[in-house]
Amino acid sequence: MKWAILETGGKQYRVSPNQSISIEKLPNIKAGDTVFFDKVLLLDDGKELKIGSPYLEGVSIEATLEKEGRAKKISVVHFKSKTRQHKKRGHRQPFMKIKIAG
Repeated sequence: MKWAILETGGKQYRVSPNQSISIEKLPNIKAGDTVFFDKVLLLDDGKELKIGSPYLEGVSIEATLEKEGRAKKISVVHFKSKTRQHKKRGHRQPFMKIKIAG
């Protein structure tokens, strides 16, 4: 595999071997575990380009979970004019950092 496009968490990622990317959190996985992504949309091996409709059959991409964490905090403010009513909340999006197998 030279590079591929995979889908996880409702998003699509362009990945290549030994690349680290941050993805949406996956359930029941701990650091060091191996993950297989079977929703591969496109695969380029340097000689041939394979395009799925929508996914390629019999193709999966292996990755190792490096760490999981939470992103920086963002402030979410709800404000209603004329009533002096407001709410301020923070949010930290969970993520997982994976490394694509080479």
